[in-house]
Amino acid sequence: MRIAALLLLAATTAAADTYPDKPVRLMVGFPPGGAVDVTARALAGPLGERLMQQVVVDNRGGAHGNIAAETVARATPDGHTLLLGTISILAINPALYKNIAFDSLRDFAPITTLVGVSNIVVAHPSLGVNTMNELIGLARAKPGFVTFATSGTGSPGHLAGELLKTLANINMLHVPYKGGGPAMSDLLGGQVNTMFATVSTAVPHIKSGKLRALAVTSGRRAAVLPEVPTIAEATPYPGYEANNWYGMVAPAKTPQRIIDRLNRDLHAVLARSEVRERLLGQGLEAMPSTPAEFSVYLKRELGKWAKVVKDANARVE
Repeated sequence: MRIAALLLLAATTAAADTYPDKPVRLMVGFPPGGAVDVTARALAGPLGERLMQQVVVDNRGGAHGNIAAETVARATPDGHTLLLGTISILAINPALYKNIAFDSLRDFAPITTLVGVSNIVVAHPSLGVNTMNELIGLARAKPGFVTFATSGTGSPGHLAGELLKTLANINMLHVPYKGGGPAMSDLLGGQVNTMFATVSTAVPHIKSGKLRALAVTSGRRAAVLPEVPTIAEATPYPGYEANNWYGMVAPAKTPQRIIDRLNRDLHAVLARSEVRERLLGQGLEAMPSTPAEFSVYLKRELGKWAKVVKDANARVE
């Protein structure tokens, strides 16, 4: 057993010295076309240029990203298989799913946080509210009258709504859909009256006047809607924060030299103006970090969302 361990150590050390010596596979846990896929493809080309190897985006949709995560957790820790992790995969799913085949802290080596994407609370004009405090007041006066649509049970939008319900002690009815598109369609049609939507999905309807923007769920205002306050700014709940983020991780035991190399290269890619502009077009704002900062942040997010999932009694079998 000790000889095998020494051989593995020697092999990973040699790999670090020559890294990368073949194409790098970037696993994405969702189908092509969504914001996670757009992020991966915005990064893959420039990252490949810096690594002098092709970075291949591999979409493995299913189980809310768990299939891709499990694949990376079992991959050889040589830096040639990476996961574009999301808040859902790394911080929410461990509490949401009863049986999950990876541990976010044990099975992955954090490289860097990548981007944050704000969710925004939008209301149908027929609801007659213009601010978050008006929405909270209505929900308190008429328990269950305010409905909030999301892209599904356990989605960042759902749990952002549950966090608000807990802090404000209000009763809003969650209406889950199979994706953000159907949810937005029913909101525009008046079948539901509010939604915790991604900024990129909501902006066109806000600008056309079909929806009213009340607040963003993140800790800072969205660059594409700087006039819209955060929930923490707009309500008596300054501790409210529900960031929707993505980050890059590698399999655990990937050599630190490779982690540091990828961190430097991803920081350089995120600093490129054309990459930032492409991401911002989807409401995605660059938020790079060190591996250590990402590790601390991930631990905090796991604890935070485990409590929200428990309080909401939200489970996916």
